[in-house]
Amino acid sequence: MLLKYWPENTKLSFMGFRLITALLSAALIVASIFLVSTRGLNFGIDFIGGSVVEINKPDSLQDEEEVRQALADLGLGEIQVVRATAAGGVDEETIIVRIKTQDVEDGENPDTAQGEATALLVSTLVEKFNLRFDDPNTGDINEADDPSTPDIIEKSDVLSQSSVGPKVSGELLSSGLMALVVALGFMLAYIWVRFEWQFSVGAVAALTHDVILTIGMFALLQLEFNLTTIAALLTIIGYSMNDTVVVFDRVREEMRKYKQMPIKQVVDLALNGTLSRTLLTSCTTLLALLAIFFLGGSVLRGMSFALIWGVIIGTYSSIFIASSILLSMPTVRREKLKIDDTPGFQAST
Repeated sequence: MLLKYWPENTKLSFMGFRLITALLSAALIVASIFLVSTRGLNFGIDFIGGSVVEINKPDSLQDEEEVRQALADLGLGEIQVVRATAAGGVDEETIIVRIKTQDVEDGENPDTAQGEATALLVSTLVEKFNLRFDDPNTGDINEADDPSTPDIIEKSDVLSQSSVGPKVSGELLSSGLMALVVALGFMLAYIWVRFEWQFSVGAVAALTHDVILTIGMFALLQLEFNLTTIAALLTIIGYSMNDTVVVFDRVREEMRKYKQMPIKQVVDLALNGTLSRTLLTSCTTLLALLAIFFLGGSVLRGMSFALIWGVIIGTYSSIFIASSILLSMPTVRREKLKIDDTPGFQAST
C-alpha cells in the first residue's frame, strides 16, 4: 500500500546533509565510548558468571522486596530480583532471581561452589514460598525435564535454573567479541571482492558505527548484555550489510550509466532509487520486532530491543554513513567497476 502512494521519482539531496550526519554520528560514537568506559555494561551471567532462577510469582507475594528479605541470610552476596511477565504475553507473572559468581576458598572448585549456591537458592525459594517443585535429586525427577510429560512440567513453579562458572563466562565473553571482529573482517573482504576497496571501507565503517552505537545504548539504559545480545549484534551486522549492498549496487549501476555525472549526484540518484525499498524493509522488520518486544516476555526483551535499535541505526548508516565515506574516498575508476551478473539480483529490489 505504501508503494502505491510513495513518489516514484524522489529527488532528495542526501549527500547535502553528509557533514551534519557525520558530526552527529561522531558525537554519538564519542558518547557511546564515554558511557561504556564510565558506566560500563550490565553483563549478564553469561559473561560474569553467576546463577539465575525463574519461578512463578506466588499469589501471596506483594513485591520483590519480600524475596530479597527471604534470601538475605543465605550469604550469597548481592541478589537481584525482577518481576516479569511470563513468555507469550499471558497474564501470569514470574520472578527472576540472579546471584553473581560466588567467592571460593583456595582449592575449592568454582563451578561446584556455584552449583551448590544455585541449589541453596532454589531450595530456599521453594521452602519460603511453598512452591511446587520436581527436585531432580529425588528419583522420579527426570520426568519433569521430559517434553513428553507436559502435565509434570506445568505443576512445577520453578520454571528454570542455570549457573555459569567464572571460567566459562570469561571464555564466552572473549568468544563473543571474537565473533564480532571476525564478522566485520569477512564483511570487509566480501565487499572488497564484490565491488572495490573504496566501497568496502564505507561499508565496514557503517557496520562498526552500528555496533558501537548499539553497545552505547546498552550502556546508557543498563540493559543486560549477554549472549543473546551478541547474537543480536551479529544480526544487525547482517541486516545493515544487506541494506548497504543494495545501495552500493545501485551506485555502481548508476556510475556505469552516467560516466560524466559528478559522483555526489550519482550517489543521490542511487539513494533515491532505493529509498522506497529501504524504508519498506525497515518498517516491516520493525513491526515484527515490536511484537516480539512487547509480547515475547523478559527473556527476549533485550535481544529484541537491540534489533529494533539496530534496524533504525542500520538504515540511517546505510543511507548516510556508508555513502558519505564512499564520497570521501579516492575516486572510483568507473571503467573498472565489476558488473554484477548474479542471476535474479537487481539493485532496485
